[in-house]
Amino acid sequence: MNIQTMQPINCPGLDPATAEGKPPLPPLEHVTEDLGGLTVERNTAIPLRDGIRIYGDIYRPAGMDRDLPVLLAWGPYGKHNQKDMLWPSAGIEAGWMSPLTGFEAPDPRYWCRNGYAVAYVDPRGMWHSEGNGVHNGPQEAEDVYDAIEWLGGADWSNGRVGMLGVSYLAGIQYIAGAMQPPSLKAISPWECFSDWYREFCYHGGIPETGFIPRASRNMRYSLASTEDTAANVAANPLMSDYYKSRYPDLRDIQVPAFVVASWSDHGLHTRGTLEAFAQMSSPQKWLRVHGQKKWRYFYDPENVEAQRVFFDYYLLDNGPGPLSWPQVQLEVLDTAETMRIRSDIFWPVPDTQAVRLYAGLEERTLATPAPAASSQVTFDPMAESLDLEYVFQEPADLVGPMRLRLFLRANDAEDADIFVAVRKFARDGAEVRFAFNALFDDGPVALGWLRASHQPLDEERSTELRPVHLHLAEEPLIPGEPRALDVEVWPSGVHFDQGEKLVLSILGHDFVHRDPDLNSPVIRHADLRNKGTWTVHSGPGAETYLALPLFQPAQGSANPSPQPTNDEV
Repeated sequence: MNIQTMQPINCPGLDPATAEGKPPLPPLEHVTEDLGGLTVERNTAIPLRDGIRIYGDIYRPAGMDRDLPVLLAWGPYGKHNQKDMLWPSAGIEAGWMSPLTGFEAPDPRYWCRNGYAVAYVDPRGMWHSEGNGVHNGPQEAEDVYDAIEWLGGADWSNGRVGMLGVSYLAGIQYIAGAMQPPSLKAISPWECFSDWYREFCYHGGIPETGFIPRASRNMRYSLASTEDTAANVAANPLMSDYYKSRYPDLRDIQVPAFVVASWSDHGLHTRGTLEAFAQMSSPQKWLRVHGQKKWRYFYDPENVEAQRVFFDYYLLDNGPGPLSWPQVQLEVLDTAETMRIRSDIFWPVPDTQAVRLYAGLEERTLATPAPAASSQVTFDPMAESLDLEYVFQEPADLVGPMRLRLFLRANDAEDADIFVAVRKFARDGAEVRFAFNALFDDGPVALGWLRASHQPLDEERSTELRPVHLHLAEEPLIPGEPRALDVEVWPSGVHFDQGEKLVLSILGHDFVHRDPDLNSPVIRHADLRNKGTWTVHSGPGAETYLALPLFQPAQGSANPSPQPTNDEV
């Protein structure tokens, strides 16, 4: 099957002076300011290999102009876009961020106080930086390489550059690490997708319609033209070279890495951050996975201190560093507020932990023995859900990805957009919900998606716990004929006690509904192909089941999530 190829679609940039919801854009003037304890050199020109100049704000401790390690924060949201709080529902406490903190970036006041320089850089074609804007890909790979080497060679630098940040500011670290610039000595990516097609643009082949338009507009503030990300995504409904070119081979990352992922960012960053960690070749790499709101976790003072322990070791030769840390540390959630910390589970989770729970459709149950007789159930997936429940007879920790094998017949259509939610219910019947998409508290245990016509698998990469779909072509359903489908359900880490229930919900639309105009990281799927009813089958030779990874629970009782203080870091 031939892969689609295309040149990216560009569009005129939006006037940077008119950016909605952001501070006014300062003029392009190279000035130095004293900010009380630190100095900022604004609009420092950084030359790139093709003569283009991009601009950065360089923060340094006052009175220190040599031998400084550098933390680079590279993102499209504007180096002037600073604030001391995000949305209230992000859960960040007063005093955790100074007013100098860029969006999803390290706080210059904290890091300068601890002997670092911090560089906020506007990429090519963004804001005042010259050239045409790009969104990842080979050009940005060259640009970030050049910027890192310029920072490492500055007369005030000690020649060591690290990178730290969330989302876009994390994904660019995958690119920089794979490019292997000599001055890059350590990275700490906190939560970003690493597979453009499967994690950012099309979930199981279903187009994402909430975050993509918003993200595309946020990356169009330019004095020239920029890539029109939303248009490029719409023009590439199948896997293509466009998506494959966004990141280099992540196996080329060899630099020390402190990677942080969450169970709470399904539809955006969860899968990709975990996959990036698994692919990195770094001999020294550490993974933490939490179930909290991602911005709160990033700026939590205890976690900022962990960031500094990591960078002090690699950029300053100070302290014990991360060498005594467990390579993998996971939060296993009991509720949104209580959890156990485990460091005895490695990533990726091995298939040997997989357990199959088979569907009993007449009873609406899941059970470990395969059904002895065939059964089926017909329902309208846009008006109702098929809910199958499993009651735990003994405590267990569910940690890792899941796979739903589903025998489904679309009775009136040639395609089906399948949405899956794995949910937890306490013994009293109340549903237990968790942090979700940075700002919300109504998430399930896990989510999965599949457009049925995208069923063909990459057999070499697929496992018992995770199907990997090719997305190279569509194979329409034959109305009225069942097809075996494999739905990837994204990873999670949740504890189930004896008597608690896991409920598998299968439906034809988003499990969590959001206001489409909400100016926040809302994941939506409004471009659907569902029509009519579905019939799900299960029986000998055609079993519908959920494969999930179960572990003996960690010892001890669940601990509450760390309670923040209002003390400034």
